[in-house]
Formats: sequence, C-alpha cells, structure tokens
Amino acid sequence: MAGLWLFSASSFALFVSPPKDPLPIIEQTFPEATTISDKEGELSLRTIYKGEEIIGYAFETNDIARIPAYSGEPVNMLVVIDPAGNYLTANVLEHHEPIILAGIPASKLDIFADQYKGLSVSDRLKVGGNKTQGTVAIDGLSGATVTVMVMNVAITKAATKAAIELGIIEPKSNVIQPLSTIKKEIFTKENWQTLVGDGSIRKLFLNRNTVDEAFIGTAAEHVDEATTTQKQDMFAEVFYTLADIPTIGRNLLGDAEYDYQVQKLKAGEHIVALLGNGYSFKGSGYVRGGIFDRIQVHQNEEAISFRDLDHQRLTDNYIDGAPSFKEMSLFRVQEHFEFDPGAPWQLELLVRRQTGPIDSLFTSFKGQYDPLEQYVDTPPAIIPEPELTLTQQVWKEKTPEVVVLLLLIGVLLLILFFQDILVQHPTFMHRLRHGFLIMTVVFIGWSWGGQLSIVNVFTFLQALMSNFSWDLFLLDPIIFVLWCAAAVTIILWGRAVYCGWLCPFGALQELVNVFGRWLKLPQLELPFAVHERLWAIKYLILLGLFGLSLESLATAEQFAEIEPFKTTFLLKFSREWPFIAWASLLIVINLVNRKTFCRYLCPLGAALSVGNGVRLFDWLKRRKECGQPCKTCAKECEIQAIYPNGEINMRECHYCLDCQVTYFDDEKCPPLKKMAYKKRKNEQQIPAVNVG
Repeated sequence: MAGLWLFSASSFALFVSPPKDPLPIIEQTFPEATTISDKEGELSLRTIYKGEEIIGYAFETNDIARIPAYSGEPVNMLVVIDPAGNYLTANVLEHHEPIILAGIPASKLDIFADQYKGLSVSDRLKVGGNKTQGTVAIDGLSGATVTVMVMNVAITKAATKAAIELGIIEPKSNVIQPLSTIKKEIFTKENWQTLVGDGSIRKLFLNRNTVDEAFIGTAAEHVDEATTTQKQDMFAEVFYTLADIPTIGRNLLGDAEYDYQVQKLKAGEHIVALLGNGYSFKGSGYVRGGIFDRIQVHQNEEAISFRDLDHQRLTDNYIDGAPSFKEMSLFRVQEHFEFDPGAPWQLELLVRRQTGPIDSLFTSFKGQYDPLEQYVDTPPAIIPEPELTLTQQVWKEKTPEVVVLLLLIGVLLLILFFQDILVQHPTFMHRLRHGFLIMTVVFIGWSWGGQLSIVNVFTFLQALMSNFSWDLFLLDPIIFVLWCAAAVTIILWGRAVYCGWLCPFGALQELVNVFGRWLKLPQLELPFAVHERLWAIKYLILLGLFGLSLESLATAEQFAEIEPFKTTFLLKFSREWPFIAWASLLIVINLVNRKTFCRYLCPLGAALSVGNGVRLFDWLKRRKECGQPCKTCAKECEIQAIYPNGEINMRECHYCLDCQVTYFDDEKCPPLKKMAYKKRKNEQQIPAVNVG
C-alpha cells in the first residue's frame, strides 16, 4: 500500500493524462449542430449535421494513425475538419508522455494542437521554421520536439486518409515502386573531390545571413543575429551521403571499417554518414533523451529520426583530399522505415534559438540527395495487391518474434508434459529452468516488451462491457499471444505456469534471488503465519484497482504503477526517480527474499489466481507422509507456497517444480529414504542359497 501512496502523491506530475470525452469538444466546435453520428466506417469517422446539411467530420488519430511517441505509446488526438478539408480544431484526448508531464504542463500540447485551426488537409505541414517552398510551418514545443513531431505526423496522416475516404482530396497513385538494392559488387577507387563533384557526397551549407532570414517575423528574429560583417560567415557545413554504397563507403571509411559496419546491418538497414563543421548537427539533447533532435532524414512521407543506439562516432576518414571536420558520425536507418537507397531523400537540419529561459523556437533547412543510377538496381514499378489491414500489417511485421515466442511456449509445454522425467535429473532441470527464465527476461521482457499487466485485464473487462473488438487486442501480437498462453495454462494448470515461467518480472526476480544465493547472502523468510496473512495484500490491491477502473480506466492505470513492469521493461528505467526507486527496490530485495512482489503485492497474479479453481490438472505429486510427519518440501519451497500440513496452495504456487525434484530424490525425500533403507535391510536378511 505504501507503493500506491508513493505514486498517487505525484500523480499529477508524473502520470498519463486522463482521457477526454470527444463529444463536448465537437459540440463546442459546432454549437449549431443538430446531430453528431457515432463512429462509422473503417476509419471510425463521425459526421456532424445541421439539419440535413453536413457541416463537418471528426475522427481520432488513434483510430487511423497510431504512431508511438516518446513513451512508446501514441498521443490520441481529436481532429475536426469541414467538408472542404480545412482543420477546425485539433485537441489532445489522451497521452502517455511521462517526460512531458515531469516538467512541462500538459496544456502546452493543446496550445501546439491549436495551430492547426484554419489550415488545410492539402497543406504540407512541418514543425518549426517559416513557410517556405510550399510548406506551412508550425511552432514546436521546447523540450518536447520529438513528441510534437510525432503529433504532426499522426494528425496529417489521419487527416489525409480521412479526406481521401470522404472524397475531399484525390488519392495518390496506387503504383508502387519497389525498394532499390545497392550494387555491392560495384566499387571504384575515388578521391573526395570526385565524389563531391558527381553528387555521391552532398553538402548542406548555411551562412549566418540565411539563418537570420529564416527567423524573420518570429520571436527569435534578433536572437544571436549576425552583424553586417558576419552575414556571409559560415554557420553550418554538413556533408551527407549513404555510406553502405561500396564506392562511397569503402573510400570514406576504409575497407576494414566498411566491412565491419555493413556486416552489422540487418536486411533493409542502411548507413547515413554526416561530416560537419560549425553548428553541431548532433547537439547535446541526445545525451539526455537518447534522440538526436537536430537532424532528420526525409524520404517520401517518412520522417526518420535517430536514437543514440543508431549512432556511432566516426573517428577518422580515409579518402584522399577530404577536409578536416569537427564532427563525423554514422547513423543507422532501421529496416522498419523501408528506406529506398535508389530514391531521392533529404537531410533536414534543425536550428534552434532560445527565446527565454525555457522557451525556444527552431527552424529547419533541407539538403537534397539524388542517388546515382550506377550505384543501385531499381526494379520496375508494380500495382499492389489490396492493402493489408493495420492488424495484418502488425502481425506480418512481428512474425519472427511471434514464431520465437510460440517456440518458447512449445518448449514450456514439453517441460510440463515430461516434468516427471525431467525432475529426476535435478542438475539438468535447474539449468533448463534458469535458461528459460533468462530467455523470458531478455526476449519477452526487454526485447519485445511482452509484460502482461493488470491494466490489460481491466481493458479487456471494459471492452466486454462496451463495444468489444478483437482489433484492440490484436494490435500487439506479443501481448495477445501471451494472454492466450496464460488463459490456456490457467485452465490446464492454474496461474502458476504463467507466473513461474512466462512473466518477465517474475523471472527477473527469481534470477536475482539465484544470484543472491550464489553469493551466499542470508535469506530472510517470514514466519509462515505472517507470510500467509501478507498474501491478502495483493488481493486488496486488486480490488482497489478494479474499483478505480470502473470509475476511470485512466485513474486505475495511474495507480497500477505499483506494478514496476512499465519502468523495467517498456521504458527500461528511463523515467523519473520515484518509479526507478520503486522498481529497483522490488528487484534488489530479491537478493535476500525470493519474489517478494509476486508473493505479496502483484495485482496481476491475484487476478490470474481467481480462475485457479477451474484448472483441469493437478500434476504436482504428493505422498501421504507430506506434512505429517515430513516437512522437507514445505521448508524448501522458496516462495512458501506449501502449507505446514504438506498441501500445496496452487493460488500461490509458481510451478518451479522444486518440490517435484525432491519428491523423486531418494537422497532428500524422507519417505523415499525410509523405503530405500528397508529395501536394503531386507536384501541383507535374505539367506544365501547354496547351489552346490
């Protein structure tokens, strides 16, 4: 309960925003409206009428373009347009941005969204700078650059799809140009002047006058303004290229470094090289936030941002005639961006000016890159098959992870079916279990974010009570498969299988405890009478959260932060200190007490145990001597799930099978030792038979 208090005390500063009802916003936008329809069609559009006349349309970005923001969750926005395709309003309905809430009022997101009023779906909108080259600039939000860029993409993508669906604008050609491939066998030894001259390496050059002009008419117009004599001075010089093209990369990086970098690439990944002087294209924001917020690569409608894990500093270049550079970096373009090395792309450099202690404005400058035909193979354009639904696309993208997860679940089922054989080999069984738990933590938890939460349970229950749709749950294949596995194993064996084998946080706790025992740290175990009463805490937490969820799922989600799952696996400890401290405490305590959170605090475990009574199988073997007089298993059970009378409490058992190892071990199990002793004694009393 102390954990609940800790999080509730700072909920307004650290938690997600409560979701807003879109209908009052629509009614405020159209005071003359007589009818507002329910969500209709594949895009879930609402139509607003004045009598028989249609006066507007409304939609939510999460229904059309779910784009993860900084937290990994999308910012859901209500967008309203008129029949001509003009934006009437854009409002934030819900967001999960803890970094914003830690220091920036949520109201600033609404101020950002207000800028769309009066703009058109047909406008090309960009965040930062002035209107140039047919684009409309929108002021960014200092300290939340990535978030507002994602918001802009979500609004414009959703609005474009809605406008096409409504016939307001014409759809783009359905002709698809397949991705080009780099000709790996083509290499020519060249110098710097040649590659720059033929366009293999391009340059974005800005003098101070160009930058000053870009801020004219803004609050930052005279900030850091150049004097008359400084106008032609260099502000930034950035050379950029695609470094996994052999003729470019081998000349620039050298053979050894080129081979090393290319071998690390997955299929569909590429390397962008940046070399610059003057204004830093890296800046320092990535050190704090992990994202390079001064550069982006644009290709078609895709805006590619880079994280710290995509970056590698280049210490030297090997090409003849190259000038010296203050900064040299390689950036990995991940495969999910579907970058086409044979199609034109642009490098965007963001320049920021501080207008106050916190506030700032930025504008951007783009440099064009047109790939040379001799470097790539470009296949002919094709007419695509009907587009996959969003759910189908997600499952297709996640197929490798789903296959591996299903294989892991298959291995677990084999372990359960052959448990009586495996437990007779204690060393192998323990190694097998520890190896499986490591896979659970590393792959299911940290790599795939597959940690079930009590919030999932409440979401499912609310969906059952409202308009249930499988699409809501199918959008996360890993979570869906895990819930299916949990449901099946609960029916067959109870909640123990998920909690003991497939829960990443439970697995992490157990591995930490194994490490503590390896260090020979003293283990702290409560008297069974106290331990048994502490079981009730997690059920009380479950009831409290369930009651909150009936009133508001967002409120329940706030208090559900007693689960350290999001901090540990989704955000990987990139959060405010109370969350990190709470998760760390729950992990470290396992050095001296196994699975403390699971035993006493976990509301998810409590919820799963509710269905324990329907389990079909009871494969954990017991003898009549268990508990009376033998208490070996009860003392050895490291989560104290065995009563002193020998009965296993399946609501608390985690199916580690340690008691079954003891059950078959004639050197540890007293009844087996007694039977073995009697057998040896009887054999010794049998008189020898004289054959002769």
